Amino acid sequence: MEKEDNTINTTVIDNHTTMNNSALSIPELTEKAIDLLHQLIETQSFSSEEEGTALLIENWFHEYEIPFERENNNIWAYNKNFDEAKPTILLNSHHDTVKPNGNYTNDPFMAFVEDGKLYGLGSNDAGGCLVSLIATFTYFYNKQDLNYNFVIAATAEEESSGPLGLKSILKYLKNVEFAIVGEPTLMQLAIAEKGLLVLDVSVKGSASHAAHPNDDNAIYNTLKVIEWFKDYKFENSSETLGDVKMTVTQINAGNQHNVVPSHCNLVVDIRVNDKYKNEEVLELVKNSLPQHVEVKPRSLHLGSSSIPKNHPIVTSGISLGRTTYGSPTLSDQSVLSCPSLKLGPGDSTRSHSADEFIYVKEIKEGVALYIKILEGII
Repeated sequence: MEKEDNTINTTVIDNHTTMNNSALSIPELTEKAIDLLHQLIETQSFSSEEEGTALLIENWFHEYEIPFERENNNIWAYNKNFDEAKPTILLNSHHDTVKPNGNYTNDPFMAFVEDGKLYGLGSNDAGGCLVSLIATFTYFYNKQDLNYNFVIAATAEEESSGPLGLKSILKYLKNVEFAIVGEPTLMQLAIAEKGLLVLDVSVKGSASHAAHPNDDNAIYNTLKVIEWFKDYKFENSSETLGDVKMTVTQINAGNQHNVVPSHCNLVVDIRVNDKYKNEEVLELVKNSLPQHVEVKPRSLHLGSSSIPKNHPIVTSGISLGRTTYGSPTLSDQSVLSCPSLKLGPGDSTRSHSADEFIYVKEIKEGVALYIKILEGII
């Protein structure tokens, strides 16, 4: 079924409330951010179904008298003293979630704190990052004489790599020189991120009755193809991201016991380092496999991303004791053309897990560190 077109025109929302964001201290802003995270957790926001959480984020901007823009379920805002002559820092994280898995013992939509842990779906991925960045943006909103502008973008459809997420609003974001993408990194500096290339691979054979000889069994032909994906080593390894990693994750063939199938289908997940473009990897795979193997990419746009280790935002973080590393997981960095840094409170290993949580202290430390790192360059 085709998706109904529910595009909302891009509009500037003027806000009329009484809260003065410059009157709040960092601890006060942080407590408000934690309150917002409670609300986000308790509002269902599966990818492409983020209307409720978008309204909660709108309410934050209303409360702090910050004009914002919205298209579909993406919301963005600029600092009050935006200067067209200055470069812009994009602060981005997402407010959609995956669906809860079947191993939850807690209500995934109930936010509660126990032993310092704030539980709930999306608390770690990436609610804690999002509210920390929103608080950080609000802290800087009224500041004057900055070296950079700020734009905050709370975006949709990250978990599904959907068409109506961050990529759909990049054309509206002005003068972006680099980005901080909020994903759980334990507030360490992920200066590079692997890209993603998903291949649908079909291995051909000859259909026949299982009782008769057949030297062209598609399933047997597939064994060598799987072995190639398992054993092939790409020549160029990356200092920050290591090797390209190929993994066969799905296989399907046949529909009854006495018929040799004509095709065996595979899905291959490829994590691409910064030494290769997705198009290069695709061509290498196609040229390495026999002609009876058909290879189709699902997309080519989810490329690797990075930021130089000597970039001012990175050196600012290092000066505060942060370490650098390369991230194997995909985020909205993949749709950005500017340098980008993945950074946020929480732990990536908790993402998509049952009884997801983030430590409250991680959010408090996250807001403070975001502000300190940015103060090192602005």
